[in-house]
Amino acid sequence: MLITAVESSVVSLPFSMGGPHPGSAGQPWDRLEILLIRVETEDGLVGWGEAFGHAATAATKAALDSIVAPLVVGRDAGDIEALTRRVLHGVHLLGRNGPFVYAFSGIEIALWDLLGKRTGQPLHRLLGGGVPGPLDAYASLLSYGGDLGLVARNTAEARAQGYRHVKLHELTRDAVLAAQAAAPDAAVMLDVNCAWTPPVARGMAAGLAQDGLLWLEEPVWPPEDAAGLASLRRYGIPLSAGENTAGLFGFRALMEAGAIDIAQPSVTKIGGIGEMRRVITLGQAHGVEVVPHSPYFGPGFIATLHLAAALIERPLIEVLWLEMEANPFDPWVRARDGKLAVPAGPGLGCDPDPGILARYTRAPPTRTGAAKT
Repeated sequence: MLITAVESSVVSLPFSMGGPHPGSAGQPWDRLEILLIRVETEDGLVGWGEAFGHAATAATKAALDSIVAPLVVGRDAGDIEALTRRVLHGVHLLGRNGPFVYAFSGIEIALWDLLGKRTGQPLHRLLGGGVPGPLDAYASLLSYGGDLGLVARNTAEARAQGYRHVKLHELTRDAVLAAQAAAPDAAVMLDVNCAWTPPVARGMAAGLAQDGLLWLEEPVWPPEDAAGLASLRRYGIPLSAGENTAGLFGFRALMEAGAIDIAQPSVTKIGGIGEMRRVITLGQAHGVEVVPHSPYFGPGFIATLHLAAALIERPLIEVLWLEMEANPFDPWVRARDGKLAVPAGPGLGCDPDPGILARYTRAPPTRTGAAKT
């Protein structure tokens, strides 16, 4: 079936996070934004996807509306691999990582949703999985700017809500110790978002080496410095990275450098479900665990659930520690007792609630359709 139209819109959701709202890329961050993509085919089916945005939502949406959507309209929705090659080659001069790849990631997720709906199969079955049980989740705390009281309070609350794994976005050993004291039976991870050059990172890793971190995430700037990241392996802390990595070959470079114990591809950034599947297979070949990066709130998050359920031996799903006023994909985007359910319906298994879309969509959708003849 041919793609007849692509629509993009931004769903903007108020949220609270147990502390003051942080900044993101130099901008205040007080609303969650879903860059939602709707793909229609000539038989009337609709698929839903999500492209990575955060502070760059406007840039990703512009790439989608101006370049990527016109490249897919009129093409066969079921030929996902061919479309992936065509589009990503078509935009490769514009960047192998960034808004154009993010935009196609959202379309590609929608194409898998369409494929599942057309065949009557949930995504996890299309990927070769069985009937999944609940998936373990971890609470991914946002940054409290070094406020140890907030770190401790939110860690304790996450543990009380059933999470057995808690990730911090802080920069100090004191924050790790505060979290561990607040929830002694929880596994703690530390994500510093590429804060340190390799010499500084090695000093920090040496200080954290005996603290029992489940992993240390993105400790090195710049994130593509595989050798610098590999130099931290000597301290014995499991290292994770990948949310900023460009595709399969970017992950191959990290793995061949011996830089990571845990790969963290992001389905809304890397090119979609097909590329995620290739990275998971690559990780299996290199003995590297895959724990998806998933701090999003719509179809990308739900696609991550299906991928993890079907393809990952010990799934662990990242859930941002915050409270949304509402979400059009409830209840699938919320954990209960530290667990997440996987939708069983065809495709992604859930469509957005139209009432919540109407209330929280920021502006009318931008529609790209087939040219009239």
